[in-house]
Amino acid sequence: MSQLRESIHGQWSSRWIFVLAATGSAVGLGNIWKFPYITGENGGGAFVLIYLLCIAVIGIPIMMAEIMLGRRGRRSPINTMRHLAAEEGRSPLWQYLGWAGVLAGVLILSYYSVIAGWSLAYVARAVSGVFEGATADAVGLVFSDLVSDPERLLAWHTIFMVMTMVVVARGVKGGLEKAVSYLMPALFVLLIILVGYAMSTDHFVDGLSFLFTPDFSKLTTDGVLIAMGHAFFTLSLGMGAIMVYGSYLPEHTSIAKTTFMVAGADTLVALLAGMAIFPIVFANGLEPASGPGLVFQTLPIAFGQMPGGTFFASLFFVLLVFAAWSSAISLIEPLVAWLVENKNMTRIMASVWAGMGTWLLGIGTVLSFNVLSGKEYQLFDKTFFDLLDYLTANIMLPLGGLLIAVFAVWQMRKQSSMDELEMSNTTGYQLWRFLLQYITPIAVVLVFLRAIGVI
Repeated sequence: MSQLRESIHGQWSSRWIFVLAATGSAVGLGNIWKFPYITGENGGGAFVLIYLLCIAVIGIPIMMAEIMLGRRGRRSPINTMRHLAAEEGRSPLWQYLGWAGVLAGVLILSYYSVIAGWSLAYVARAVSGVFEGATADAVGLVFSDLVSDPERLLAWHTIFMVMTMVVVARGVKGGLEKAVSYLMPALFVLLIILVGYAMSTDHFVDGLSFLFTPDFSKLTTDGVLIAMGHAFFTLSLGMGAIMVYGSYLPEHTSIAKTTFMVAGADTLVALLAGMAIFPIVFANGLEPASGPGLVFQTLPIAFGQMPGGTFFASLFFVLLVFAAWSSAISLIEPLVAWLVENKNMTRIMASVWAGMGTWLLGIGTVLSFNVLSGKEYQLFDKTFFDLLDYLTANIMLPLGGLLIAVFAVWQMRKQSSMDELEMSNTTGYQLWRFLLQYITPIAVVLVFLRAIGVI
């Protein structure tokens, strides 16, 4: 029973704090940057409906399993999987699932920090009124000037990594808990303010209609697979973050109820982002299917033309920074926890070493947008950044999620999972096992096969 175990790193003060922390991990650039543009590219309402269904049958069961493994192990993901495999009489090779999660977190943060640095840079530009009255060409020039300057990108990347490591170095209660206690409520407030502005436009109903009225004629098979993939990735699954946060979860806190709260909050943020963004897009005659440039190259045009645009642009990019920051601290936490447990380091030293290694790796992403962007520096027609993004999002995370499902229901004794979930052999527990045994693995494999181009 997990009540006999304690994490040496401490634990969250309450379930509410864990919900904020896990939501902070899940809510990131994917919710506010990626969700609106992939919804725009895939026809709106029908895509959103499939996405919500996939959250229920793919995301929630795997998140429950990952939190369960973390709390039962009470260690970093590597040591948790090593310990649980021994406890269940399984192969010690299962520890490599922990290693894969830690590695995925570091790789993702190395480029995530660079993209988050763009958000920091845009806050500075928005506050200074750069976007006021700006044309599409002027906004495009702002973006191209930023990414083509390696020194400027490196500076913003460095600032963001320092912000992240300062929080992580202060520990569970002094750092992670305090950060999410302020960041997550602030993020929701900022989003609601932006939705409030969107409601004042003449196109708020158009935005809602696009987001919530299903038109299945616009939904392709590829769109369904994209929805499945995003539902999986948006909850931060398979990268060790949810597992290590689960290891700090207080005893007798319902994992099922907590998972539903986190998934609900994460989904709410994505939908609020869509409700804030699409009315602004329609009000300014912009294209909702603008792709990845929707946030950094399309929205600033709208902000530049609307009343109070400087204020709302500043708010929006501060929101992006907060979302990225709350995710970043969870991405590096598994490695920091392992260094403390295995290398006899203080938390501050572990944070410094983990942060420096991740920062150095991030230089490859910085240079891939400028100095190393040429064909001669590409592998498989991909830059360093593209390779990292592809490797993590399309291979490491789906496989990590699949293996978490396999271990939780095929390798772990039924009694062990019932004990940790504090559920008897009820319909709810049986449904969770059924989804993880059959439905979720098939869905994840389909996402994986699409990602590698087989389907």
